[in-house]
Amino acid sequence: MKTQDFDFDLPTELIAQYPAQHRTSSRLLYLSNAQGQLYDQQFVDLKNHLRAGDVMVFNDTRVVKARLLGHKESGGKVEVMVERVIDDHHALAVIRASHAPKPGGKLWLAGCIPVMVVDRGEAFYTLQFMHETPVHALLENYGHLPLPPYIGRQASAVDESRYQTVYAKNAGAVAAPTAGLHFDQALLDQLRANGVVIAYVTLHVGAGTFQPVRAEKIADHAMHSEWFNIPLETVTAIEQAQAIGGRVFAVGTTTLRALEASAAQHQGRLAPGFGETDIFITPGYRFQIVECLLTNFHLPRSTLLMLVSAFGGLEAIRAAYRHAITEKYRFFSYGDAMLIERNS
Repeated sequence: MKTQDFDFDLPTELIAQYPAQHRTSSRLLYLSNAQGQLYDQQFVDLKNHLRAGDVMVFNDTRVVKARLLGHKESGGKVEVMVERVIDDHHALAVIRASHAPKPGGKLWLAGCIPVMVVDRGEAFYTLQFMHETPVHALLENYGHLPLPPYIGRQASAVDESRYQTVYAKNAGAVAAPTAGLHFDQALLDQLRANGVVIAYVTLHVGAGTFQPVRAEKIADHAMHSEWFNIPLETVTAIEQAQAIGGRVFAVGTTTLRALEASAAQHQGRLAPGFGETDIFITPGYRFQIVECLLTNFHLPRSTLLMLVSAFGGLEAIRAAYRHAITEKYRFFSYGDAMLIERNS
């Protein structure tokens, strides 16, 4: 397939710049593959789609303050976006500067953090933070929240809480698992009271989630790698649900990627453990674990749009996005949500 098959025109006014007033006050577009229809709903209607014995799996990654500002030794301004912390004093990062720094060059970030450029790879720089404080603590103390590039403003106080899920736990993401932003604690408690099992995985979302596919053919695209972990209790919860006919709902494409990556690595079955995944899910992929996907609306020509097209069916997703644009749904990270039944 070609990348242009996943392109569409989106009016800029539909790109949400701020979160909804309340987490649960977004809209919900429901794609029923069983009936082949679309339904305009409110996010609070989500609970009507779940029944006792279903398991809903969330990504509990926590967004780190990965954006650091500073200057090169020569004085030129730089912006560093940490992609992944390697250890207490090393990280992979994207650097924006008028002239790209070379290996051996030095940076001065946040006015107090000396950094050496160790290496420059195809996608990321390797940086050494020459400070006694570990990198994670430096980011927390001096970094800025890395809002997506399509949000045309600086992060503010409201983003400190709203660009983070209420259940965020394990620090390591540079972007929020945005389908989870719609949940507040009251809704989670209500789902549990209704007999829905709540489970968690961790997948640290990388900056590559915002990158459009530039290859003409999607088969030529090199997928970015992300770290994930699936706890034993999550595997047990899913197996118990499947044994009694319960369904698996993945909250977000990152949750789905973690679950399906594990299944792909273990002959179709989930297994507890952690590792790296560069799984690239496109139309034609055979899903092993997830029956329903809750997700936001994704960027044109993105790997995430390809994933939801594989899950819901290419033509059904195209029709859903046309409908969402006509009905003025809000798109991307702070936008509205979509509930998709698997097309198989």
